[in-house]
Amino acid sequence: MFARPIRVKSNTAIKGSDRRKLKADLSTAFPSLSADELSELVPNKEELNVVKIYAYKGDAVTLYVLHKNPLFFELEKRLYPTVYVLWRYPALLPTFMTWPPVLQKMVGGADLMLPGVVVPSSGLPDVKLGDYCSVTLVNNRAPVAVGTAAVSTGEMHSLGMKGRGVCVLHTYMDHLWAFGDKSGPPSLPNAECDGQEEYEEEYEVNEMEMEEEEVVEKFVEEEQCPGETDDRKMPQETMDALLLQCFLHALKSKVKKSELPLLTSTFLRNHMFACCPSGKQIDIKKSSYKKLSKFLQAMQKQHNLVRMKELTKETEGEVAPVQDEGEGKSLYHPPEITTMYSVSSRLEPLFHDVQKRKGTILQPAEVKHLVTEYVKKNELVDENNKNYVTVDPILCDCLLERSEYQEIGSLKWDDLFSRTLGRMQECYQIVYPGQRPIQKKGHIEPIDIAVSSRGSNKKVTLIKNLEVYGLDPAVVATALQHRVQASSVLQPIPGSKDKVLVQIQGNQIHQAGNLLLDHYQIPRKYINGLEKAPKGGKKK
Repeated sequence: MFARPIRVKSNTAIKGSDRRKLKADLSTAFPSLSADELSELVPNKEELNVVKIYAYKGDAVTLYVLHKNPLFFELEKRLYPTVYVLWRYPALLPTFMTWPPVLQKMVGGADLMLPGVVVPSSGLPDVKLGDYCSVTLVNNRAPVAVGTAAVSTGEMHSLGMKGRGVCVLHTYMDHLWAFGDKSGPPSLPNAECDGQEEYEEEYEVNEMEMEEEEVVEKFVEEEQCPGETDDRKMPQETMDALLLQCFLHALKSKVKKSELPLLTSTFLRNHMFACCPSGKQIDIKKSSYKKLSKFLQAMQKQHNLVRMKELTKETEGEVAPVQDEGEGKSLYHPPEITTMYSVSSRLEPLFHDVQKRKGTILQPAEVKHLVTEYVKKNELVDENNKNYVTVDPILCDCLLERSEYQEIGSLKWDDLFSRTLGRMQECYQIVYPGQRPIQKKGHIEPIDIAVSSRGSNKKVTLIKNLEVYGLDPAVVATALQHRVQASSVLQPIPGSKDKVLVQIQGNQIHQAGNLLLDHYQIPRKYINGLEKAPKGGKKK
């Protein structure tokens, strides 16, 4: 339920009586917690905040936040632990296991289906319908999801392990997790995952709902336990295997025929990243291939699974313009962005005569022209002062509040136009070079640049929403990396299927801003975070 952004209603410090009640409610809901453990989760003297939020479907949820991390969330008078709590107490809830690729589905809002459950030799946990459940991955017993049992354990067996198993409410990498410090799950290897032979003997793998190619299943089953390798010291052979695993998964379960052909960078960003197991990270530079093009060429030559064609000019039908790979002459042209307004049901009578129905999208100049024509046609210009317009019944209903009905008899022209636009829904039109205009409701998302700490006082710069402006994050990351001589990676954005963020070492806001403003010609008003650049640097 937190796959999409949440909205904060209030954030207050908890009262003493509410603190005692919370501790009592937690003791009742989770009797396995000792008194000391309860005191750690709900300390008497440390600041504990109560944050009331709305999920994207409008559900009212209460969060209990300690040290900036949400520990519990309350939904319909029932308390649930977050992954931050379960990483400290992994045995708090009955646990179901699944494969790493399933995590991405759950992050996107999917429930855990029984065909994806891995059954240990000891059997499934004993649960009843609606009982608390957590979900772990076979290579790590640190929970990555929280929910309730969709059916009892007995029904799971009687259904032949088909259908819904766990109704997932919250996952690692969703927006509730992102409300905290965004730390990752600890490495808690399963005792039964010490070796491949033991690993295969201990678990019975249920048939997946979508059958995988044998080679894909092979790589999933041979997934190493966390702790055996460190991504920062990962040997080339291991990264090569990870690349192949993600490549095969993406071809089988992600790419649709209707999407082909597609740019190689799009294939990496939208499909391979989504298939990367939790706790691991694709970094082509750490593989023996070094470049995505060389890896794909190898797949074409060795397995004949793909065909590659080098683009020499902009091709019709591409999602985004062709971009340069470095600091040379840019082939990128920024899109044209125009603010628009949509006719609301309240304003339909005002535009009735010109047949502009609810949902019709107009430019501000069109709105001004149509309102002016309405005023002239109905002779509403004040004879004594032409700066004012007489408010007739239609203008009254469309533009005035009820409390103003008896007070306002005329409006200045500027007030008339501003009230009209204020009662319309703001939209925007974006036109990429060589493509048809695209119109969308709401405000256009700006490119967001922020700096985040990554332990030991190390900082990284994060850039997101580049795709909105037709920019390929992989190309921008390469150009910025050349400028600042620092390493960069692309990271999936929790809750988003087709967007990634650029992460580069250090506070690079100045350089990122200069690249976007000067090289890519993105207007400053569409870039957030430039004001957070370190002081003393050269200002644009």
